[in-house]
Amino acid sequence: MNPAYRLRVTQAQDIAATFEVRAQTPDNAIAPERLALLGITPDSQREALERGEQLSWVVERDAVVHGFCCADPGSGEVLVLAVRAGHQGQGLGRALLQAALDGLRAAGSPPAWLWGAADPSLRAPGFYRSQGWQPTGRRNAHGDEELRAPPP
Repeated sequence: MNPAYRLRVTQAQDIAATFEVRAQTPDNAIAPERLALLGITPDSQREALERGEQLSWVVERDAVVHGFCCADPGSGEVLVLAVRAGHQGQGLGRALLQAALDGLRAAGSPPAWLWGAADPSLRAPGFYRSQGWQPTGRRNAHGDEELRAPPP
């Protein structure tokens, strides 16, 4: 990861910034209003962190959050990995994904997995495969494919 950035565990005061980042990803931006319709709000995220139902990391530079990753230690699912537009190619996604894998393993979680976009015109499918993640053949109702993390 570019040394100008710093990876750390997400704090409650970072939650609003993660919603900004999610709305500013280049390929799959989701506005806070749409997330709220799915039950994902700053309050729900804060509560999940406080109860230990979610593990989360941010990458910041100059005290500004530019990427984050959240995972569910109960299921092993990587819930979201997002990097703000203009900050790709710095190793942030790779560092965040590795933090999630390490955190899930340390928590004794089941093997890591995620739902990822299957559209080859997007960055995500190539990114996850370059990190060793493999499709299982399963797809969800949105057409996303299930990917499994490489063995440790």
